[in-house]
Amino acid sequence: MWLSEANKTEERVTSMANIILAIESSCDDTSAAICADGKILSNVIASQAIHEAYGGVVPELASRAHMQNLLPTVNAALKKAETELGKPLSFTDLNAVAFTQSPGLIGSLMVGCSYAKSLALTLNIPLIGVHHMQAHVLANLLSDPAPEFPFLCLTVSGGHTQIVLCHSPLNMEILGETIDDAAGEAFDKTAKLIGLPYPGGPLIDKYAQSGTPKFALAEPQIPELNFSFSGFKTSVMYFLQKQNKENPNFIGENLNDICASIQHHIINILMKKLVKAVKQTCIKNVCLAGGVSANSGLRNAFKAAGEKHRFNTFIPEFQYCTDNAGMIAITAYHQFLAEKFENLSVSPSARAEWGK
Repeated sequence: MWLSEANKTEERVTSMANIILAIESSCDDTSAAICADGKILSNVIASQAIHEAYGGVVPELASRAHMQNLLPTVNAALKKAETELGKPLSFTDLNAVAFTQSPGLIGSLMVGCSYAKSLALTLNIPLIGVHHMQAHVLANLLSDPAPEFPFLCLTVSGGHTQIVLCHSPLNMEILGETIDDAAGEAFDKTAKLIGLPYPGGPLIDKYAQSGTPKFALAEPQIPELNFSFSGFKTSVMYFLQKQNKENPNFIGENLNDICASIQHHIINILMKKLVKAVKQTCIKNVCLAGGVSANSGLRNAFKAAGEKHRFNTFIPEFQYCTDNAGMIAITAYHQFLAEKFENLSVSPSARAEWGK
């Protein structure tokens, strides 16, 4: 334990409710959450609309926005938690403060890290650094009912695509991952190819619901449980170039079917690997996580695969699918119980491996 006043810390840790403030600032959403004994009392998210004009996240603008949004977001999380508790709640009631340590945009991570370190030092409470992808997986523990261990988790986000075997909250093993681009990036980049604004992934999902997946696109054949989406993006680009030469209005006339086809193939790639992992491990509790798990087509396909192949499916609520501090809080809670703390020399990391 890194704290200098051991007696004071012991008094806090053994208090009736272990209250943790969690900060998430890995990309372009500023979020704060309050967790009491593993129960999420508040989960406040402040999004940054400024990036839409640039077609993607601008790191420097994201960092500045985090600096503007962090204090109001934390105060809102405390106020909402007060309502849930039915009694006043202040910073002095906190037993620990947690933050996203990695991975993410380094400038954005530094904002959350600096705030958390300052608060931990001021209050003399434990500091907990959380891996963003581990938190996405453990967001499933906020489901009702929650999955029992061991379970598999397909984690799909803008930067990661992984199949994870979870033995316990703090013991995870990556069985497969993308060797190049992530599924979330494939959604956004192909959306850009057809002229949709950023973020394009949700728009593909929206238009796909009115379309038919009638266009054939390449699905890279990658060994074992790994993924690849770079070749798929190239396939979409060449397909559109060919069709536009024959009909300059092709995209406008076939937008819904194009989106349905893109979504169908990305989901098909994901589901084939997940079903293969279920068969290899014989594990019947299977979870979905990450920002792309909010995609309606993926959620439906995941549930259908569970029914067909007889495994139990778990998906977090929408508020815990995208980047949020609630998932950081539940992960920090388990690290708190294990006394897995950081010292004040800790620094954020843009890329950090885990589960290996």
